[in-house]
Amino acid sequence: MYARDNVANAGDLQQRMPGGREVEAATEMLRMLADATRLRLMWLLTEGESDVTALVAAVGMARPAVSQHLAKLRLTGLVSVRREGRRVLYRAKGGHVRRLVAEVMQAASHRVTGAPEHD
Repeated sequence: MYARDNVANAGDLQQRMPGGREVEAATEMLRMLADATRLRLMWLLTEGESDVTALVAAVGMARPAVSQHLAKLRLTGLVSVRREGRRVLYRAKGGHVRRLVAEVMQAASHRVTGAPEHD
């Protein structure tokens, strides 16, 4: 068996490539997570619902800044909102988003600690 027998051709690769709209949506989601404050907020929101007051205390930032970050996360579909009386509760939207945040934080932990990567 030759190495070239296992090589996919360009047509095969193009068929497996995600569509443009999916790539654009993924890029926007990752762009939102590329900000340290938003990533911290998302990490907190993967644990469950929180209101702005609790998030402000947790990240140690001004309320308007946290609210602005939450609005951006909401617009990109990473965060969902639920009203409970006058309180607005935020949460990481869906299992895919929660797993994405968990995976990127675990990969970062491996990088920082030098722990071996998983296959």
